[in-house]
Amino acid sequence: MTPPLYLGLPMWANLDWQGSLYPPHARTELLRDYAAVFTSVEGNTTFYSGTPNAATVSAWARQTPEAFRFCFKLPAYVTHEQRLNRLDAAWAFLDALTPLHSRLGPTMVQLPRDFGPRELPKLETLLAAWPAHLPCAVEVRHPEFFHKGSAERDLNQLLITFHANRVMLDVRPLFSTPSQGYPGLAHAQQEKPKLPLHVLSTAENPVIRYIGHLDKRINSDYFEPWKKQLSLWINQGKTPFLFVHTADNRHSPALAHHLYQQLAEHTPLPKLPAFAAAKQAPLF
Repeated sequence: MTPPLYLGLPMWANLDWQGSLYPPHARTELLRDYAAVFTSVEGNTTFYSGTPNAATVSAWARQTPEAFRFCFKLPAYVTHEQRLNRLDAAWAFLDALTPLHSRLGPTMVQLPRDFGPRELPKLETLLAAWPAHLPCAVEVRHPEFFHKGSAERDLNQLLITFHANRVMLDVRPLFSTPSQGYPGLAHAQQEKPKLPLHVLSTAENPVIRYIGHLDKRINSDYFEPWKKQLSLWINQGKTPFLFVHTADNRHSPALAHHLYQQLAEHTPLPKLPAFAAAKQAPLF
């Protein structure tokens, strides 16, 4: 069954989650334990490492249930190095994921910060040839796409025309305070783009990347409006994807669990399974 909302984190291979999301000494097949709790994952690994080999794709398929959804990113050599000028690598990437096609959520096209309005025709070429049976999402970072002018209107119309989802990057919690007194916050603030949040669904799978603070109260405050918005999309028959980050991602599983519980108080959602470490039976 398709859940009303897919919940995930930016990755699954994080040993900092031993003793919480994962058993204390877990090191292999972490994806299996991850997929026992969360229903999706961003899959940032492909952005940096490129197209996975057949054995890796088979292992990912073996460790996840049919209802799980991967939201891989197009490799950086397609979006950043080649700037969508050569699309053969994009199609080769999607072909390599064929065993997982039934388990693909929106594949994310994360564009460079300087990919602006003049390059929209290249994005149009990509979206026009995108396989119809595979959902797609686009994340832009150029300031012109956030000024509510002609550039943003052209972008949104392009996404609507080709049924592509616009990724909503919510960095408000991350930048809500100075970094002093919060170890790890400074690095995250330097790494993430400080862009306005424009809430807009251009297709059937709204994608939200929620970049949390280290202060739980701040995260809850900024998530409050999302409860109403996510409920609205769900009631409209859309299926949102919510990905939860924290500054160093050590606490992202706990924050995702917390926000999901808050949302479940506002709209009916399946119960989130317990983390693997919490299910470990005592030895004595």
